[in-house]
Amino acid sequence: MLRTELNEAMKTAMRAKDTAGLGTIRLILAALKDRDIAARSKGNYDGIPEDEILQMFNSMIKQRRESITLYEQGGRCELAQKEQEEIVVIQRFMPKQMDEAEVLAAVKGAIASADAKGLKDMGRVMAVLKEKYAGQMDFTHASATLKQNLV
Repeated sequence: MLRTELNEAMKTAMRAKDTAGLGTIRLILAALKDRDIAARSKGNYDGIPEDEILQMFNSMIKQRRESITLYEQGGRCELAQKEQEEIVVIQRFMPKQMDEAEVLAAVKGAIASADAKGLKDMGRVMAVLKEKYAGQMDFTHASATLKQNLV
């Protein structure tokens, strides 16, 4: 479903002559194609599943946020703005992000389902969160929330 949505968005951006959106969508499709090709070597000829596509979106957003920080430190605000615009385009294809209260509830539920007792169980809890909430939460923030609740 995400693949067809991306292709339709590319066509719409072409018709609307939205060069910024079109460039970002093409970057997404190129990254997706690279991951599909890599998946073929593992015997997956249908391409990567949607949860991996959502993880790819998260990593693309994380890369852009890191770039924004570096551009702002270097005084290159125009490049930081371009990266921010790309983040907005990528987020259009992601499910609604969880707010603070929802992340906390999800973390507490994952702790209970993984029967976690301390920080040594953090990996199991994060695996549960990534399985259930791929693309719906910032896992860096979820990790910090998890550490606070496991001690």
